[in-house]
Amino acid sequence: MIDQIAEFFTFSHIMMLVYILNAIIAFGLIFIDTKSPAATMAWIMVLFMVPILGLILYLILSQNIARQQIFKMTESETAGMETLLDWQKESVKTGIKTSGNEITNKWRSMISMNLDYADSLLTDNSSVELIYDGQEMFNSLCEDILAAKYSVKLCYFIIKDDFVGRRLIDILTQKAKEGVSVRLLMDALGSRSIGRSELRAFKKAGGKYAFFFKPIIRHMYFRINYRNHRKLAIIDNEIGYIGGFNIAKEYLGYKKKFGYWRDTQMIIRGNSLSSLNERFLQDWRYASREDLDLIKKSIKHAYKPNAGTIPIQIVSCGPESIKEEVKMSMMKMITGAKKNIYIQTPYLVPDEPMIESLAMAARSGIDVRIMIPCIPDHPFVYRTTLYNAGRLIRDGAKIYIYENGFLHAKTLTADDEVCTVGSTNMDIRSFRLNFESNAFVYDANVTKEMNRQFEEDMKFCREYTQEDRNNISIKERALESISRLLTEIL
Repeated sequence: MIDQIAEFFTFSHIMMLVYILNAIIAFGLIFIDTKSPAATMAWIMVLFMVPILGLILYLILSQNIARQQIFKMTESETAGMETLLDWQKESVKTGIKTSGNEITNKWRSMISMNLDYADSLLTDNSSVELIYDGQEMFNSLCEDILAAKYSVKLCYFIIKDDFVGRRLIDILTQKAKEGVSVRLLMDALGSRSIGRSELRAFKKAGGKYAFFFKPIIRHMYFRINYRNHRKLAIIDNEIGYIGGFNIAKEYLGYKKKFGYWRDTQMIIRGNSLSSLNERFLQDWRYASREDLDLIKKSIKHAYKPNAGTIPIQIVSCGPESIKEEVKMSMMKMITGAKKNIYIQTPYLVPDEPMIESLAMAARSGIDVRIMIPCIPDHPFVYRTTLYNAGRLIRDGAKIYIYENGFLHAKTLTADDEVCTVGSTNMDIRSFRLNFESNAFVYDANVTKEMNRQFEEDMKFCREYTQEDRNNISIKERALESISRLLTEIL
């Protein structure tokens, strides 16, 4: 029987079935799916150039999370949020008064867009601290957790089973034993080295943990393309962390391959904690299935008056939405800039609208500077980064390659007035496929500090010029060309 089946299903029969399936998928991509035209063409190319591998990759990587409504809010939560948003929208129309900060009025259209498009509340009484060094960040985080009296909530893409990750888990276990409410949320793929055995003592002490998109069978990730890439910490509803640092030895500069790890972390105190709380609790509620009331847990306990005078909006995005909220906020900053735009990103793989926005700014005489790393942690993606850098150089942008280790910061500033820090890379994966969060800060002092750090980092950079582009080999040009064709599905 088996021999007869094997005789019937020859290789040519199998390939014919694969091509039929690929043709059906291609038909669906063209007429049914909502992917961008570039992504549709990239997938069709992969399906027919490498049919078997293309089919497998499509089945694993191209699920539609937006249809699943993974973050559901109750009627009372929705009503409460809509009331706050409506009130702020009306306030924006009549003019924003935020402790004398005139920048919010100058960037009123951006604030209005984030309110309407991203459901992002503006809070105006926060304070901000910036950290650029991994060891300093980790020490600060550990100290704040050790001082916690009521609650600790952490969400990280990567927590590794190394001396850094184990140190954090030991501290969390200690706080759980003291009676502090501790919730630890990790991405299942990014934190795959952490398992039940590493968390047994933590759970026994009363700590709670959950894995985002946890597979039924460990290490079998059928949602590998969609990751919770956020890096958030909320301690006692008074201190919030947001930025690019994960929890592993390389982020503290202890991995030879990368050397010094240059990243940016923002520590926030004040009313913006309400938005960070809400974001964490929505992610936690989905991953843990714990029944939580967002109004009681987030809004009610997070308002801390007189913490500062800095206006902030927390904007999140993810594959559960097709709106690409963080990308739209960044584009609004770029198109609204009049003097300068400074960007730091480990990957320069944005979509065409973002590239065109940057090119338009550079051609308009705006000082556009983009800093990228010298070390490719993903060679295929790095070639696309260099290709896009070459495009922008031709338009007048200045590209700087950081050579003092690995640049992992994800920052954007505009006109010494507005800046953003968060987990979002300047790439399509962050804009469309990952769950991300960024803080958008409307404050000259914070923005100028970030610009000063950018200029300090320039001392460790070499400028990437048109001459460099003219001297690349034919082989590298070919590899860049192939890489850029797959930009939409990298």
